[in-house]
Amino acid sequence: MSKVVGRKIAIVTGGASGIGLAIVRKFVASNIYAIIIGRDKAKLQAAKEEFKENCEVISFDLNDLASVPALVDRLCKQYGRIDILVNNAGINMKKELTEVSDEDFQRILLTNVTSIFSLSREVVKNMLLNKSGSIINISSMAAQYGLPKVIAYTASKSAIDGMTKAMAVELSPSGIRVNAIAPGFIATEMSAKALNSDPERKQKVLSRTPMGYLGETADIGAAAVFLASDEAKYITGVILPVDGGNSIGF
Repeated sequence: MSKVVGRKIAIVTGGASGIGLAIVRKFVASNIYAIIIGRDKAKLQAAKEEFKENCEVISFDLNDLASVPALVDRLCKQYGRIDILVNNAGINMKKELTEVSDEDFQRILLTNVTSIFSLSREVVKNMLLNKSGSIINISSMAAQYGLPKVIAYTASKSAIDGMTKAMAVELSPSGIRVNAIAPGFIATEMSAKALNSDPERKQKVLSRTPMGYLGETADIGAAAVFLASDEAKYITGVILPVDGGNSIGF
């Protein structure tokens, strides 16, 4: 346990790729120990090789709600406390509204809302014992304005914004701050593939982003480090757009 003495302990879901990985990088650079939860064993192994003794990687399906309490209980016993929780794991689905089945809709809500609630509830039980903690939820531009063909994803991220505010009001008197980050259009493998194959959409994205370029995953990581730090000790219930002005662009 010497590797974590005097360091904050963070859980980052979906922390082995994309935005989650960028958050872990910034955390580790800030001397925060990261517990990375994900489903892709190859990506988890790559993260372990990168961060070595600064992280633990756990292959776990957060949709297995019944197993979440035991997982959190083990981590709390092993590390003594959880200081930071980043709810980053999420899935998307692009379909015409009329093509989205009830099963499709429920699957997105299970991963993007219910599993986040279950994990947060269990981690909060530990944070309440310590009367401190920081929870960061990852929202989306889909909750800031209307995007076509992502109805279930939009519903899920709008729910995350509401949960962030409700959790902040309930938990902040006990020393637990709850905030969200709403990434704009960030340059990732996934977004590059989508935008490069659709020049019209790419132009629309850039034209309504006042800064005129895509963000980097490190920009989200930097925002997460700030919100998790004591520098943000008087900030709670905020949904912070990190979007180059996209959400206010015309």
